[in-house]
Amino acid sequence: MRFLIPLLLLCVSMPSWAQRQFDVEVIIFKRAVDAEQTNESWPNQLPEITMTYAGDFQDAQFRQSKGVSMLPYSSYQLLSQKEALEKHAGFQVLLHKAWRQGDRGKGSAPIFRIRAGKDYSKEYNPDGSEKQAAVQAPLDGITEVSIDNPLYELDGTLQVYVQHYLFIETALDLKEPSVREVTLEATPLEENAEQLGQVDGNVQLGNLTEVTPTVTVEQFLKSYRMDQKRRMRSGETHYLDHPLLGMVIQVRRVE
Repeated sequence: MRFLIPLLLLCVSMPSWAQRQFDVEVIIFKRAVDAEQTNESWPNQLPEITMTYAGDFQDAQFRQSKGVSMLPYSSYQLLSQKEALEKHAGFQVLLHKAWRQGDRGKGSAPIFRIRAGKDYSKEYNPDGSEKQAAVQAPLDGITEVSIDNPLYELDGTLQVYVQHYLFIETALDLKEPSVREVTLEATPLEENAEQLGQVDGNVQLGNLTEVTPTVTVEQFLKSYRMDQKRRMRSGETHYLDHPLLGMVIQVRRVE
C-alpha cells in the first residue's frame, strides 16, 4: 500500500505536466541597409537549410500532428512593437505570427517553415542565377506556360522547444539581388599541323599566344543567413539581433 500512494500521486501529476502549453508570438523584420556596405563578410554560397521536418503554418495536417493551433489576431500581444517597427523608416516587417504549442523537446517540437516577403521567382532561379528571357514557340497553337515555385525574400526554419529551459533556434535566409564575379575559362587552342613542327623527333609549338581567363560580373540573388540559438524565459520579450534582420519573440505559458 505504501508503494501505491506515490504511484497514484505520480499518475495524477503527470497529465498537468504533459499538457503544459505555450503561446508563441514572433515578429521578423529586415533592416533598410545595404548588406555589402556592412562590416560583415558574406559568402556567395551557403549550405542549404534542412527543410525535411519543417511544415507550413497553413498546413492543418502538420499543425494537428504537432498539437499546434494558430492564435486569433485578438490574442496578439506584440502589436505595439509591430506598430513601432512599421513607423520606423529603417525597418520593414516581413512576418508576424502567433500560435499555441505543447511542451515538447527538440526531437518532437514543431519546426516551422518561414516564408515571407517578395517573391523573386520571376527574376531568379532557385540557385540564385538570373533567369534568361526565353521565347517558346507555340505547339499546335497552344502556348506552354511554366509555373515557377515561389522564391521568397525570407526563407528558412524556426523552432521553439523545451530542454530543461525554453529555446528558440532559427536558420533564416534573407535573399537580395547582388552581383558576383564569374571567371570564364579560356578556350584551349586547337593545335594543327601548321602550328607544330618536328625537330629531332621533338614536338615544338609554334607562335602561340597565351590566353588568360576572362572575368565578368553577373547579377544573382544572394542569401544572407541568420543562424541563431537562444535560451529564453517564458513571459519575457526577447530580441534576436542580426546586421540585416531582427526578431522579436515572446513565449507565454498558458495558465
